[in-house]
Amino acid sequence: MVELALSSAPSEIDRALDELPNAQAVVLLWPGAGKPDLVRTNVLRKRLKRLLVELRGAVERVEYQLTGSRLASHFLMLELARRHLGPGYRNQIRLRLPPYVKLILSNQFPRTHVTAHLGRARAVYFGPFRNRATAARFESECLDLFQLRRCQDDLLPAPDHPGCIYGEMGKCLRPCQQAVGAREYAAETARVAEFLETGGKSLIGVAASARDRLSAEEDFEGAALMHQRLQRIEEVLAQRDELARAVDRLHAITITKAPEPDTVELGWLREGSWQGFSRLEFHPADGASVSLDARVRELATAVPARAAAGIERMEQLATVARWFYSGWCDGELLPVDDWEKIPYRKLVNAVSRVLQGKKPAA
Repeated sequence: MVELALSSAPSEIDRALDELPNAQAVVLLWPGAGKPDLVRTNVLRKRLKRLLVELRGAVERVEYQLTGSRLASHFLMLELARRHLGPGYRNQIRLRLPPYVKLILSNQFPRTHVTAHLGRARAVYFGPFRNRATAARFESECLDLFQLRRCQDDLLPAPDHPGCIYGEMGKCLRPCQQAVGAREYAAETARVAEFLETGGKSLIGVAASARDRLSAEEDFEGAALMHQRLQRIEEVLAQRDELARAVDRLHAITITKAPEPDTVELGWLREGSWQGFSRLEFHPADGASVSLDARVRELATAVPARAAAGIERMEQLATVARWFYSGWCDGELLPVDDWEKIPYRKLVNAVSRVLQGKKPAA
């Protein structure tokens, strides 16, 4: 953070303000005592001039840091808020935790539900979603592919249990009525977990293979039914929001502008944990010429896999989701299915577009 002294003569302060750029920045306004005000702005010089007039005499010190994108601004605000604003910092920066579909594995008869918290108990978390409505819709559509229970009770299975409509419709294995035991139900749970962890590939592969086999055997009616099953799986997957993955397998690279000219920032999300930014400059001082592909590969190879936990991880994912799902997203995000197989051509093209201020093709 750069400090702007307010103890100087008014003329010197005005001169210092006039030299500031009208660029994106995060600002701390320190009063004589107590917590600072934390502000994000797109026009640093103009905003500071107005604030110092409005808060004349109440602010003793100003600190600021230039940022190149709103993503970088929000990560910086999160860091400063944790450090300076006390327990209610998340409300003060208006950071809302996004929802996830959670497959609860710690229950004897696992079930799913929508939650905004990543807990420590054994579970599969799928997200983050844009909002609770899209998460609930995906959960419902996903469960239609399986026979997992939808009730939220802790079951006490008994032959005389009244059951529910989903059991009557054949959409639940009815463990409540002891129609299946814990072992059979666990097998169905494993299928749901694999579906979420593989992004649907587990079901797609089985359905596609069965369709091709039935077609080769000239069982065209069976092949048609399996084709419909395959289409239904793809329709369900289309219901997920763009960033939603099994959190432990969530990899992505963000591409945004840096505050310096001719420079971009690559942000790294690996295994559901934020690994920070790397700068990529396009004006090497020594005049050396290195291909963009090689430079990007070198940066990606150096990215660590530091695991964040608890609230830190939730806030990191919330910050990325807030930026990506917003109408003010000022960069690109490249999802990566396998970190060992980063699509470098797509990444290089995205870097070029962001550097030139172009939008990705629809």
